[in-house]
Order: sequence, then structure tokens, then C-alpha cells
Amino acid sequence: MKTIQITSGRGPRECEWVVAKTLAFFLKEATKYKIKATVVDQQTGRTSDELLSATVELKGKEVDQLLASWLGTIQWIGQSPFRKNHKRKNWFIGFFELKKQESIEFSEKEVEFQSMRSSGAGGQHVNKVSSAVRAIHIPTGIQAVSMDSRSQLQNKKSALLRLKEKINEINENKRNGEITDQWSNHLELERGNAVRVFVGEKFKER
Repeated sequence: MKTIQITSGRGPRECEWVVAKTLAFFLKEATKYKIKATVVDQQTGRTSDELLSATVELKGKEVDQLLASWLGTIQWIGQSPFRKNHKRKNWFIGFFELKKQESIEFSEKEVEFQSMRSSGAGGQHVNKVSSAVRAIHIPTGIQAVSMDSRSQLQNKKSALLRLKEKINEINENKRNGEITDQWSNHLELERGNAVRVFVGEKFKER
């Protein structure tokens, strides 16, 4: 599965109109490649005929072949449908692939516990038994340690909780990274060097 985003790149209203037209055109082409295309998110502009952006999930054997002719800048050449006397005739939007960050799956069955001696200031042992515990997530090697209690059982529970918190934080950072990538696609749209060019009100490919 791959995920793509079509974005106006914070462009004017005309670009939002082009995003909506491009989405419709792309979805029709995806069916020709027998690709299942699901719109998972879209940011509507002033009307339902205008989109700030659209995010689409794609499933099928021919996804790479389809995207080869789409990823990059899309150009529309035409008179603004909203400003009849506007002189600009070239409008650009972006078509990007979103790199999915895989979340770390957590299961207590995949955690290994190691006993260790608690140590205090200056390297002095707090107690002579191995009450401290290190929890290790085997698939990733992520670790957490607890030596707060004299009870090994309590330290085991604490280490496991800290390990879960670490993994949750990593997953959250990955999700935030995806959001950042999406905003970058909005802001870093390159004008020119279009991979697809459409013309006129009927949005015909040139």
C-alpha cells in the first residue's frame, strides 16, 4: 500500500480548483490500472469543488507504474474560473508520496527482564541483592531500567511501564514526523517542471 497527497501548496483559490479536478482525473485513471484508491482525508476549500489537499491510499500491483507519471508538479493552463480578468494562465499544484512510518508494536511477551544490583552515589550498593530490573524490548532493543524500590517485583512493574512509555513516545514522534512531511509538501511546492499538464475548463490532458 502507498499513500499519496495532492496539495494546492497554499496557492490561490484556482489551485484548490485544480486539486479537485486532478483528484477526479487520477481516481479514474487508477481504476484503469485496477488499483483500489481510497480517499482517506481531504481539506475542502471554499466550495465542495475546491480542495486544499487530498490524501489517497492506493492498493494494487500496478501502483508504482501508475505513480511514475504522477509524482511531482501538476500544471493547469487556463483562465481563472473565479477571476475572469486575471492575467495569470499557469497554475501549479503538488502530487507527493507520503512515506509511512511503521509504528512499533508492543507486546509484553516480547520483553526480556534482567536483574541487576541497585547502586547509589559513589558506586556504593544500596542493597546486596539484585533488586534493580532492566526491561528490554527484544525486537527493537529499546530498554528501560527501574531501581526505585527494594522490591524486585515492583521494579519489574516500573521498568515495564517505563518501556511502554518510551515506545509510545517514539510512535508519537513518528506520527508527528508524518504531519511535518505533509506540511512540507504544502509549503515546498516547486513551480515548473510539470510531470502532467492539463488545459482548459474541461481539464483535458495535453
